Amino acid sequence: MLAVGLFAKMNINTATADELCSFKGIGHANAVAIIEYREKYPFKKPENIMNVKGISFKIFEKIKDDIEVKEEK
Repeated sequence: MLAVGLFAKMNINTATADELCSFKGIGHANAVAIIEYREKYPFKKPENIMNVKGISFKIFEKIKDDIEVKEEK
């Protein structure tokens, strides 16, 4: 049986380094780069994660269904 919809998408504007590292293709250095980038330029849409050095289209394709962007509250 498939477990569709059991896991919520992760907000890349608030995710911790450990949470980001849970994605396939995202290591600690990438997670830190994502956090540093979003501190200056909060993500407006999931595709913006490819603006982070080290996050390629190939990585984005692997994680795009599991990430989202929400405004911080």
